[in-house]
Amino acid sequence: MTITRRDVLLGATATATAALMPLAARAQTSEVVIGLTYPLSGANAQIGVDAQRAFETAVDIINKDFELDLPLAKGEGLPGLGGAKIRLVFADHQGDPQKGRAEAERLITQEKVCAVLGTYQSAVAVTVSQICERYQIPFMSADNSSPSLHRRGLKYYFRASPHDEMFSAAMFDFLDAMKRKGTKIESLALFHEDTIFGTDSSNAQLKLAAERGYKVAADIKYRANSPSLSAEVQQLKAANADVLMPSSYTTDGILLIKTMGELGYKPNSIVAQAAGFSEKAFYDAVGDKVEGVITRGSFSLDLAAKRPMVGKINDMFKAKSGKDLNDNTSREFMTMIIMADAINRAKSTDGEKIRDALAATEMPGEQTIMPWKRVKFDEMGQNNDADPVLLQYVGGKFVTISPAQAAVAEPIWPMK
Repeated sequence: MTITRRDVLLGATATATAALMPLAARAQTSEVVIGLTYPLSGANAQIGVDAQRAFETAVDIINKDFELDLPLAKGEGLPGLGGAKIRLVFADHQGDPQKGRAEAERLITQEKVCAVLGTYQSAVAVTVSQICERYQIPFMSADNSSPSLHRRGLKYYFRASPHDEMFSAAMFDFLDAMKRKGTKIESLALFHEDTIFGTDSSNAQLKLAAERGYKVAADIKYRANSPSLSAEVQQLKAANADVLMPSSYTTDGILLIKTMGELGYKPNSIVAQAAGFSEKAFYDAVGDKVEGVITRGSFSLDLAAKRPMVGKINDMFKAKSGKDLNDNTSREFMTMIIMADAINRAKSTDGEKIRDALAATEMPGEQTIMPWKRVKFDEMGQNNDADPVLLQYVGGKFVTISPAQAAVAEPIWPMK
């Protein structure tokens, strides 16, 4: 698109007009429109549907009045904008980065959203965040974990949850703790899909393995959404590592476990980079084959025992979705709360003002549903105080096994 001098002058005039608009008039906005882009069709459509329910749960709490120790729960709407209510507009990126780019532009230029949240796949977050940067609209990664996302020099990019270097460090801390207790863990097999999520995850784990003295017996990259993983599982079986560490989305994770069963491969333990290994659809399909699987996470439902608000919000989400909050949906829920809090403090739907309010965020962990110290963004838009947990799938549910201050159960090793 060619930008003419006339376009620049018109844009400058519009900006000047908005700046001269009385603050009271801008605060009379009746609704605040936020865009969300997710896979709502294709192999990961259920992820998108669950995300919708998570965001809707958060918006219900913001738009209505609830007695919860959560930002914006008490009272209706955004008081900083005269009680304005949030309206969500969802867009289907179909897991395609270029479709994500186009949908982000449509949300901004046609739907007039003041912020965009997303996207599940990190590869899509790359293109969506670039469009948001161009239009000076804040983008927040709700559930993208690629470490490279916040290191691209973008001013309007934010992420409240951990990235895969943080998650992987928590996984290796757990392995180190098990070794200190006398468990034999010498070799690892890395198994990862070939998009930015899998590649960045593998790079983080290779670095940590070298630093902490673990042998990487196999580092296998496979094509995402592959129709067969037989050759790759044969390689894993031949490597015979003590721990399998997969970074796979749901359909690939299901195929991996089924193929492992067919080929008779069973490691002592699986320690997964969440993604598909945190999803109900995965356990509905192969849960009987993965009793004792371990996954990293952002969220622990066990926290409800200490923080009753967590259980109440989980019940609200479950009423909409039919399932408990998990690693993805908990992050999506909190991302909406954090973004709404920033818009409220900005007292504006202007992108730069919201961006500045996000940069000034300091939310205590006790006012979230997560086991985090706080939400505070660094100069690259990353929250470094989002403490990961490790969860083990036991008896049809997840229990927290690490770190020690969050654990409610001892790990089962080897897995059954």
